Amino acid sequence: MQRTNERFVERLPLVLPHPAYAYLISALLCGVAFGLRLLAESFLPIGYPFVAFFPVIILTAFLFGVRPGTFAAILCGLVSWYAFIPPRMAFTMNPGVALALCFYGFVAAVDIALIHFLQRANVNLALERERSRALAENRELLFHELQHRVSNNLQVVAAMLALRKNHVDHEQARAALDDAAGRLALIGRISRTLYDPADEGQDIQGFLTRLTQDVVTASGREDISVSVEAPPGLTLQSRVAVPLAIIVAEAVSNAIEHGLPDRGGSIAVTLEDSSGALSLKIADDGAGLAPGFELGHGPSIGLKIATALAAQLKGRFALDHRPEGGVIARLDLPAGAH
Repeated sequence: MQRTNERFVERLPLVLPHPAYAYLISALLCGVAFGLRLLAESFLPIGYPFVAFFPVIILTAFLFGVRPGTFAAILCGLVSWYAFIPPRMAFTMNPGVALALCFYGFVAAVDIALIHFLQRANVNLALERERSRALAENRELLFHELQHRVSNNLQVVAAMLALRKNHVDHEQARAALDDAAGRLALIGRISRTLYDPADEGQDIQGFLTRLTQDVVTASGREDISVSVEAPPGLTLQSRVAVPLAIIVAEAVSNAIEHGLPDRGGSIAVTLEDSSGALSLKIADDGAGLAPGFELGHGPSIGLKIATALAAQLKGRFALDHRPEGGVIARLDLPAGAH
């Protein structure tokens, strides 16, 4: 309703099919005002010849612009002079009549001028609003194109690394190139999924579900089941969602590769929100941690990346033994960090 009113106001003064219609309607409104002034004759004290005509002048100028408003002011002034200024039914001129007409003309001119300047300002505001809307659309388009190109470039680099590994004989080098290609491809997919030019955030439950399924599908494993639990309606901004998504992807990949390398199993992703502090857990029922394992001192680049990203978010990333078997990867973020 408010938007409809704004659009109507932005269209003022109205442009009718023929200019004469505006003057005809103005004359009809003056006739209505004249009739109302006659009906109110018995209720009004002596004088007040213009009381019913000022609203018509304002309304006419508001709807049709300066010229019909000026026409209505002149017509109403003549009717008032002839019918309600003594001696009535005559265009008599004397100092008192001249003063009354000058007062009427001054007030009518001020009303029309104010309405005219307000409408000019309103037109300029509408033009600025339209220009801002066009700029916002261009910004969204450019942002989308940039996001699309960055994602494509990451996918291209990942593909080039994957092709390059076929020309490398050293097994560790091939594994490193394969690992780097997989990580770049994953970041490209995450970047495309998190496209959000308004930065309004997105539902983390659906996003984590899609992400974990994507990681499992990329691993080629069909014997791994993944469940995701998160508070309904919880949204995260892109600056938090991107590193959090990378940490989840690394933890799920690590669980598949090291915890469940030769058998099926399940992975549970749980995100809890406690008064603004987030606790993310990725638990698997795999083989568990190797004896003497220390986070940050092993050869896993993925775990080092997860630790660094957690520190970037002012949080903490850790791996713990699961009592019933397996590993729990845990990310804790303090309130206000997201």
